[in-house]
Amino acid sequence: MKRNIAMNKILSTLIVALLFSCNHTAQTINPKQQAVIDADPVEVPLENGLARAYFASGCFWCVEAVYESVKGVKESISGYSGGYTDNPTYEASNTGRTGHAEAVEIIYDPKVVSFATLVDVYYASQNPTQINGQGPDKGSQYRPIIFYQNDEQKQIIEEKKDALAKKLDAKIASEIYPFQKFWVAEAYHQDYEKRNPNNGYIRNVSIPRLKRFQAKMPEVLKEEAKH
Repeated sequence: MKRNIAMNKILSTLIVALLFSCNHTAQTINPKQQAVIDADPVEVPLENGLARAYFASGCFWCVEAVYESVKGVKESISGYSGGYTDNPTYEASNTGRTGHAEAVEIIYDPKVVSFATLVDVYYASQNPTQINGQGPDKGSQYRPIIFYQNDEQKQIIEEKKDALAKKLDAKIASEIYPFQKFWVAEAYHQDYEKRNPNNGYIRNVSIPRLKRFQAKMPEVLKEEAKH
């Protein structure tokens, strides 16, 4: 009997500790970040027939190069999105305390490439199960996020994420955020892979990632990217 009483006390203590841990975790969620997640999406209007889409998938040097190889993409711009601070810098973002992730703004012709295809490109160009990073780049500033601007885009993202989870029988790491604002990164980050082909990171991480994507989806590539 004493043994049973002792065991019950131990179990009660463990349950209380677990509940405290869960409550403590819930209480430490940054309310500023939660406000970003809960906000209504901002829809960016077409400009000269071109649309914009926003993705975070690890280092923006890699992601920028991936999307610029896709037909219908006019430009890919590196920057920061998903956070709660104004005018984020590379140094501030790398602390993980701005809420932002390295992201890209994709300027594209919706008559040539659809938003749905851009989401396919997103998943084909990454390890979709890696949390808070891609490859050697780890931290909340490298977390994967797909940004939606309206309910239609949100549905496309959710359906593709669910389908991929079933296909891989695994949890997909990408978060789904309402788009709020994109902050353009410092000038030296733009077209970084093109301008720094001999950089060690570019040679060993970025270019191999680009090549893996191109092998998966050759049908979406621009002619110059096929060679």
